Amino acid sequence: MYKSIIALVASATMLTACNSDLANDQEKPKENEQQKETKAGPEKNKWSSLPEYDEIIEQIGDKDYTLNKETDNDDKRVFLIELNGEKQYKTIFIKRTNRLKIIEINGNGEVYDKIIQ
Repeated sequence: MYKSIIALVASATMLTACNSDLANDQEKPKENEQQKETKAGPEKNKWSSLPEYDEIIEQIGDKDYTLNKETDNDDKRVFLIELNGEKQYKTIFIKRTNRLKIIEINGNGEVYDKIIQ
C-alpha cells in the first residue's frame, strides 16, 4: 500500500516538473521576440509625448536616432541627437514661447527655427 502511494506521488511530481519546463520553454521565445521588437521602441515612446517631438522627427527624418537630454528645466529643453554614436543635431525648445530650434552640428547650422503649435 505504501509503495503504491509513494509511486503515485513520485509520478505526479515528475509530471508536474516536466509540464513546468515545457511551459517555460514556450514562453521564452515570446520574451525574446518582444525585446527585439521594442529595442528602439521605449526611447521613442519615452519622448513621443513631448510637444516638439513630432516636429523634430518631421525635420530630421525617422532614422534610428538616439535622443540624449542635456537640459530640461522650467525655461528650455535641450537634446543632442546621435546617429550611430555621432552627434548629428542639437534641438532647443523654449517652453514659454513654444519655439523650436534644430541645429545640424556637422554641417548646415540652423535647420529649423519656428514657433510650433
